[in-house]
Amino acid sequence: MNSDLVHLQPYPFERLATLKRGLLPPADKAHIALSIGEPKHPTPALIRQALADRLDKLSVYPTTRGLVELREAIATWLTRRYGLDRTPIDAETQVLPVNGTREALFAFAQAIVDRGSSPLVLMPNPFYQIYEGAAWLAGAEPHYLPCRAENGYIPDFAAVAEATWKRCQLLYLCSPGNPTGAVVDRATLEQLVLLAQRHDFVIASDECYAEIYLDESRPPTGLLEAAAAVGIDDFSRCVVFHSLSKRSNAPGLRSGFVAGDAQILARFLTYRTYHGCAMPLQHQYASIAAWNDEQHVIINRRLYREKFAAVLDALGGSLDVTAPAAGFYLWPKTPIPDTDFARGLFAHQHVTVLPGSFLSRAIGGHDPGSGRMRLALVATLDECVEGAHRIRDHVESI
Repeated sequence: MNSDLVHLQPYPFERLATLKRGLLPPADKAHIALSIGEPKHPTPALIRQALADRLDKLSVYPTTRGLVELREAIATWLTRRYGLDRTPIDAETQVLPVNGTREALFAFAQAIVDRGSSPLVLMPNPFYQIYEGAAWLAGAEPHYLPCRAENGYIPDFAAVAEATWKRCQLLYLCSPGNPTGAVVDRATLEQLVLLAQRHDFVIASDECYAEIYLDESRPPTGLLEAAAAVGIDDFSRCVVFHSLSKRSNAPGLRSGFVAGDAQILARFLTYRTYHGCAMPLQHQYASIAAWNDEQHVIINRRLYREKFAAVLDALGGSLDVTAPAAGFYLWPKTPIPDTDFARGLFAHQHVTVLPGSFLSRAIGGHDPGSGRMRLALVATLDECVEGAHRIRDHVESI
């Protein structure tokens, strides 16, 4: 057996199931799940139709590189979305379809990390647990960068020691952040791009929530956009990960892409060819339809804005929480320990939330997720508002 498997911790939802075990919530209250970031808005008809129209492709093996039409649709979208007209994405060498970014974020570390040089993989804390598992199973040591309120829930990259940067082989970013919704600004991204060139590490920027933001006039900056701004026209050491799960309400399609440094993607393609993870052709055609359409994404953002406004109003100041810049999570403080609050909320109100400490690690005596909870506003508007009212009632009963 792989000896690094012992490092893997239970997934947050395994811990949540254990936390809720034995509890009997009130039968007269329907269950409201605000714990899992699984979009529940309808998948657009154009995606479903494109998928149905290509079911004949079930009899055809797909290639790992994917259809040229899909890579061109992705390259066109990236160029338009991030203003890369001066340094347009090359669909042939700088784009690779993936079966959802979860598997790609994990696999990427396996292809990037050199096990023989005491490697570090840096990541935000709290974080998407895939980053941690990917680091351990690639033979690297995870290094956690706390995301504290006083720094806008962005890691204090200036506080990272020079020796840490020298050992760093891979930096996972998540902007907009999961669970905080914080967005890394352009200046910080530019500094990180230059640091990657100086210390020869790769940046893996998880931008899966980049198309859900509250201010329609201020879309989050992307890593490739920052690289182009500082003259890294070939996107050296920069790779971004995008998905249709959140953008297009299609988590079951398992469709995303990686894009950036052509040399890195060439090696990653080799890895993926052996890994055996080509995207089914019918999913590729559905993905082309999704990346070529923006109207459904605009509608999606409007629905989330309505939810944030309604939920914050329903909470009525009962929790210390503000709307994030992007994403679909709220990250409030809890009035008692987060696990106690989540357990009591389920027991008395039949509402499931995710304790913040299930998404973080305590380092140096400080746990940036402790005393917080993640609320995923993915259910219907009415369910989200009802859940907020129940949370308020629970707070007032404590």
